[in-house]
Amino acid sequence: MTTKETINFSKLNGLVPCIVQDATTRVVLMLGFMNEEAYQKTVREKRVTFYSRSKQRLWTKGETSGNHFDLVSITPDCDQDTLLVKVHPKGPSCHTGADTCFDETNDAWDLTKLQEVIQDRKLNPKKGSYTNTLFNSGINKIAQKVGEEAVELVIEAKDNDRQLFLNESADLLYHFLVLLTAKGIALQDVESVLKSATRKADGNICLPPYRFCWNHCLTWRHNPEP
Repeated sequence: MTTKETINFSKLNGLVPCIVQDATTRVVLMLGFMNEEAYQKTVREKRVTFYSRSKQRLWTKGETSGNHFDLVSITPDCDQDTLLVKVHPKGPSCHTGADTCFDETNDAWDLTKLQEVIQDRKLNPKKGSYTNTLFNSGINKIAQKVGEEAVELVIEAKDNDRQLFLNESADLLYHFLVLLTAKGIALQDVESVLKSATRKADGNICLPPYRFCWNHCLTWRHNPEP
């Protein structure tokens, strides 16, 4: 999080434009303005507050509709006079009921979103939930289930039924995410390992601790470098 001392509030009569982005989907939700007071209130309460130019007062997003923005981060641009505000939106962003103020849908979906659902099941158990059944079975059973799904995927890979292969792939990914969540590990942590292991200079992906590289020829070779 930045500090107000690094933000230039002087260019627009004490205001700075704020580009609001969904922290998960990266979809741009709306444009608002903050003055120093709105910024401080946002940082303090972890809920986005703007300065309304029409009402001439502070305005907390969702104060009437309930569709507020939970703050994730605030980052100034290179000139320190525009803010990128990343949020978790609670409901539609636009007063019209649209997902965004630009009439775009905010339904981007990825494995991170799925892990959020799995994490919610862990924190808020639901009767009859298969995910909660897995959590209740313990880490050993979850790990065993991941192994079983991996074997089923390998078996299905030898056949030519594309849909069944996709189904088994989805099963493996789901159970892997349950295992990560059970161990308190975010998918982004795994992605960080892959990112740091990628050596863009020669196109190799080097995965520690085994020191093997997957090069552009799609073959494995020993990598003596640490």
